Amino acid sequence: MYKTANGKEIFVLDGHTHFWDGSPENQSNVHGKQFIDCFYAYHSNLSPPEQLWEKSKFEKYSEDDVYRDLFVDGPDDVAIIQTTVLSDFYKNGFSSVERSTKMAARNPERFIVNGAFDPRDGKKALEHIQFLKDKYDIQGVKMYTAEWNGDSKGWRLNDPAAYKCFELCEKLGIKNIHVHKGPTIIPLSLDAFDVRDVDHAATEFQNLNWIIEHCGLPRLDEFCWIATQETNVYAGLAVAMPFIFTRERYFAEIMAELLFWIGEDKILFGSDYAIWTPQWLVEKFWDFEIPEDIAAERGVQLTAENKEKILGLNAAKLYDIDVTAKLKQLQNSPIQLAAAG
Repeated sequence: MYKTANGKEIFVLDGHTHFWDGSPENQSNVHGKQFIDCFYAYHSNLSPPEQLWEKSKFEKYSEDDVYRDLFVDGPDDVAIIQTTVLSDFYKNGFSSVERSTKMAARNPERFIVNGAFDPRDGKKALEHIQFLKDKYDIQGVKMYTAEWNGDSKGWRLNDPAAYKCFELCEKLGIKNIHVHKGPTIIPLSLDAFDVRDVDHAATEFQNLNWIIEHCGLPRLDEFCWIATQETNVYAGLAVAMPFIFTRERYFAEIMAELLFWIGEDKILFGSDYAIWTPQWLVEKFWDFEIPEDIAAERGVQLTAENKEKILGLNAAKLYDIDVTAKLKQLQNSPIQLAAAG
């Protein structure tokens, strides 16, 4: 839990984290190396110097690293682990639901592990969604529309095969659909992360929550227009957050636009761990103020009340978490740092 300078305790639900294996041993080809190298470039260019990791640790960090960075040294109360398979690039998947669930089992009350599927797999995709619900009782999934699959280099949320999958998600109560709509990662296509398909899917599936990770960057303007008219579309701040250190005014513009267009109730914190660790992001965010000229132009403020919503309360609503009950549960569940032998 994050404690402010005046002693106020803030519930933090980190909406976008991973437990990945991008090590050379798991890379299937040059594309696996390109992908993790691109992540490391984001890490190196947008992190404070004291937060930089060695490349070997960044490629494959330990279970203890996760617990320490998120919950011991870090401010998180709960973290959502996202699944990103990238089976064309990695032998055992990049961030698999099986590996993440095994890691989370040491303190399951601290984690929400989301699944993933690829609608291009047709009937197998539907079977996999059912498997994920039956075995892991998932509440959400992560969509990676630029992921490669054989000859295909991407897909759209409004593809007919995708609609069949979302229909099944709705039926099974898998209601939180996290979608990567942000910067490209080598060798994926920037166009395959275009945000315009969000408009179609969100309209068609009103009972699903569409959490658009990275808030559409670098397509923030288009995202805001869509998210304004679609009441079930939310902005995830992963990737936007580190600009609070490298380009404060740019970050202020992002936050001001989101607050102006979609409001404080539809913005969710995400550290994008392990590209960045959450402690410094949360500290800087809590102390951050939108410059007066930007705030005046939009007529918005980044207040303590809306910061608290963004850092955890908004995501808690989407995942049906009673925050008071959750904090009481966590008080009775100390973090286990020593891996089981």
